[in-house]
Amino acid sequence: MHWTSRPSSAAKSTEALPYPREGRPPAGRPSCYRPSKEKKDSMRTLANMLVVMVLGAFVPYTALADELLWNKLNARVFALYRQGEYVEATKMAEQALKVAEDTFGPHHRNVARSLKILAALYRSKGDAIAAEPFYLRALAVEEKALGPVHPEVASILNDLAAMYRAQGRYVQAEPFYERALAIREHTLGADHFQVGESLDRLALVYYAQGKYADAEPLHRRALVIWKKTVGDLHPRRATSLNNLGLVYYAQGNYTQAETLYEEALAIREKTLGPAHPDVAVTLGNLGELYGAQGDYARAEPLITRALIISEDTVGSDHLLVAITLDKLAVLYIAQGDYAKAEPLTKRAQAIGEKALRPGHPRLATFLSTTGRLYAAQRKYIEAERLYERALAIREEALGPAHPDVATLLWHMAELYENVGRQDEAGRFKKRAQNIRVKKR
Repeated sequence: MHWTSRPSSAAKSTEALPYPREGRPPAGRPSCYRPSKEKKDSMRTLANMLVVMVLGAFVPYTALADELLWNKLNARVFALYRQGEYVEATKMAEQALKVAEDTFGPHHRNVARSLKILAALYRSKGDAIAAEPFYLRALAVEEKALGPVHPEVASILNDLAAMYRAQGRYVQAEPFYERALAIREHTLGADHFQVGESLDRLALVYYAQGKYADAEPLHRRALVIWKKTVGDLHPRRATSLNNLGLVYYAQGNYTQAETLYEEALAIREKTLGPAHPDVAVTLGNLGELYGAQGDYARAEPLITRALIISEDTVGSDHLLVAITLDKLAVLYIAQGDYAKAEPLTKRAQAIGEKALRPGHPRLATFLSTTGRLYAAQRKYIEAERLYERALAIREEALGPAHPDVATLLWHMAELYENVGRQDEAGRFKKRAQNIRVKKR
């Protein structure tokens, strides 16, 4: 399993909250990233205050006071969030939501804003189950207030899809990304920056589901948009190049994948610096490609450098570190250096168990790698147990006909051959072959 790129962000990024009214767009995003309503809202609040001063009888003072309280609570939420006080920020956001509902009514857009803030707070803590209903309710409010085809509606759809994708729930993410793309194309134009973003994200969901023919043209169209809007030497373009490289790698087209990875790496090193997490992503992917071709001498230093960058920038327990550890472990297993591979794959699995939900397909990758190590060491009982768990995850999350399912079935068939269970080996190989034939 490869590490896909996301838009460049700070090394130790956290989930961004919707803008505070008095704030700026999140770092790393252009000011045009989403319509700027914060300044308008502040001006509207000031205008309301002037109306009260001149025509006090016409605007209830208590309603104005409640609106000012709501603004004050939101400002406090963002201050607590920036300080890392997520529990207190969440409590304050819940209070702001109650004030918004009581002041503006349950279907007002300010209620949607409070709902989005709460959803983002829960998501930043990794609690997608708690975040989901807030996003869905915010979506319903915005659709009622703005209509179903509006950029703000697309923004919530995008947030929901991103949350599902982070959980490995690709089937659920797909329709939300598709609808967000359609809205942005309709309202912003086919070559808008946000359309390029939607194309890239939808392509990643197609890729994750093994829909490579659907993913490729979307990445290519995004590359055209980046050329028009941000130019050739921009991290956004590097992201699309990297992710298009993943699509080619998955199909065994190593030559094209290598070209794309190398260009993405050059852009990222130039624009982000040599020690950025996104540089580590592409280094790891390029090293994995060389390893798949048996060029271990070129692969190892690239993945080792990726691991050093990852640990230095995002921390030792981050998922990017686990992905890179797994790549390095696979490389050592292929060379028969099991002593080096074992601590790496066990550490990757431990990070994955902690960072991911139990049914995440990435966790299946870590389990499968440890299984391969045990199978190579002739620890067949332990290997089979891990393979079976990984297979159950992949079939549930990706479907029974996914290419990653076929790869795992093949590994299991080899294990069964080694222990003399020829009938099972034959069935698993046949099923793997059938999946691969259908995917051609």
